[in-house]
Amino acid sequence: MSSSPTPSSLRERVGAWIESTPIQNLIIAIIMFNAITLGLETSNFVQARAGGLLLWVEQIVLTIFVIEIAIKLYAFRLRFFTSGWNVFDFVIVGIALVPASGPLAILRAFRILRILRLVTKIARLRHLVESLIRALPSIGWIVVLMLMVFYIFAVMGTKLFGEQFPAYFGHLGASLYSLFQVMTLESWSQGISRPIMAEIPYAWIYFLTFILITVFTVLNLFIGIIVNTMQEKHFEEEEMRRSQMEERAHSEREEMLLLLREMSVKVDRLEAQLDGTDGHGQTLPERG
Repeated sequence: MSSSPTPSSLRERVGAWIESTPIQNLIIAIIMFNAITLGLETSNFVQARAGGLLLWVEQIVLTIFVIEIAIKLYAFRLRFFTSGWNVFDFVIVGIALVPASGPLAILRAFRILRILRLVTKIARLRHLVESLIRALPSIGWIVVLMLMVFYIFAVMGTKLFGEQFPAYFGHLGASLYSLFQVMTLESWSQGISRPIMAEIPYAWIYFLTFILITVFTVLNLFIGIIVNTMQEKHFEEEEMRRSQMEERAHSEREEMLLLLREMSVKVDRLEAQLDGTDGHGQTLPERG
């Protein structure tokens, strides 16, 4: 009579099932479907004709998400919260459980954040976000450098153009905003630089220098750091995969050597039996 599975083994089986590829693919499909239905809720035309159906779909999808989180909590217990991605899923699903009325009703607008769960489910997206997070310290220093450049040029612009063009460079805040517009290259030529150059011909030196430093140098540093971080993470993953393969090959080699030794001992014993000895030089008694 077979014994019932222990709680630990049952938790492991449940955890393996909820993390299996078919179940995760199903969750991904539900997330994408829910993103579409949440978008349809913004249409008055759809709401007038299928509002009740969309409400039922929302309840069913939310129930599925809650059951998934509950199963993971049962399977992994407190280990569930050791993963930042699991905590992210927990918070996103928790927001959807906020009552639709009262002071917290505004949080219901954040239900669309549920589509971000795709990041936790799709490995490629997850690796991309992890690379961005790892690049944040270096990006922080680039931001500091950018702020220094902005501050220097804002003070210069206020001193140079403030009196004649107070709308753009009348004070430090206006100068910073104008420089941000110049950095985005949005109407900077016709809207800001050319009117100023009509009064101050050599103002182009100021604007072109700022654009070259910010757009073509500092911003490219952002891209370079992110790409470099992604490459480093890729190399680390390849190294880890290679190490795992080497460990597996070493383990298989050890098992093969052990098997060969066992086979060698058995062959020696078999040869000894055929020679009439016990393998240790002692003659075996003859069988009648």
